[in-house]
Amino acid sequence: MNQVIYGKETEIREIMAALIAGGHILLEDIPGVGKTTLAIAFSKAIRLEYKRVQFTPDVFPSDLTGFSIYQREKEAFVYQPGTVFCNLLLADELNRTSPKTQSALLEVMEEQKVTVEGITRSVPLPFIVIATQNPFGNAGTQMLPEAQIDRFMVSLSIGYPDYESELEMAKDNGGKQRLACVEPVMNGETLLHIQREVREVYICETVYRYILDLVRATRENPQIEQGGGPRATLALVSMSRAQAWLNGRTYVTPNDVMDQYAYIIRHRIRLSPSAKMDHETKETIIRRLLASVKKPLAGECTK
Repeated sequence: MNQVIYGKETEIREIMAALIAGGHILLEDIPGVGKTTLAIAFSKAIRLEYKRVQFTPDVFPSDLTGFSIYQREKEAFVYQPGTVFCNLLLADELNRTSPKTQSALLEVMEEQKVTVEGITRSVPLPFIVIATQNPFGNAGTQMLPEAQIDRFMVSLSIGYPDYESELEMAKDNGGKQRLACVEPVMNGETLLHIQREVREVYICETVYRYILDLVRATRENPQIEQGGGPRATLALVSMSRAQAWLNGRTYVTPNDVMDQYAYIIRHRIRLSPSAKMDHETKETIIRRLLASVKKPLAGECTK
């Protein structure tokens, strides 16, 4: 991955952690910084069936979930699976389509199932959505429903590359040739096995309470109009386990929780009008929350 996307080791590692935690990823940034390239590179590096949808206003919910058409030779309606029937769905510029189409992903993102015409069908496992969106307010964008935003385990921004990385990109014509040469290093069976291992990573009672205190702090802060819900707590548990696993440990430390907190919380909180008037940012408030909640000390972990 680092051979395709230059200078973004932290972001690549975060996406890898979300994949092994079994979560969906939301990439939020301005156009042209490599969001789509990053998603395509991951789909190539993992030997999974993947599909890509370029979202526009004329994409319909049935394009995602599927529909039935009448076949004269069979004298019956036959179901045609939609694009969600894959292992890795690249939802490119998700916020450029209508809210109705965006909502078509709610069930499959949460339950890995699709209900069409009263019949529920399961999608292949593993099932992961990597979605990209442009900042709200750009021409043609639609704000994602809060229920859908909450279903993304993490959100992150790619950002501009540093000087040396952008220089290498210029010399390599954007890395298109390297993208085409990405070889798969993992398959679906391996990924499912790793996900099971991640779920077995140990978390002590004290760290569980630390996770809950951090999430509940977002609900009690006067600068936050809407804080993180229980799904944020579960996501922080899963991502802390994934980071511990990537670091070669079988247990979670408070530092794992701190490192993942911003990725979990940023897209789930809504600032109050007073915070916006004071030109506060989510990043600043998240740093204050981390500083305000007591971090467990070494040796305080209990069974």
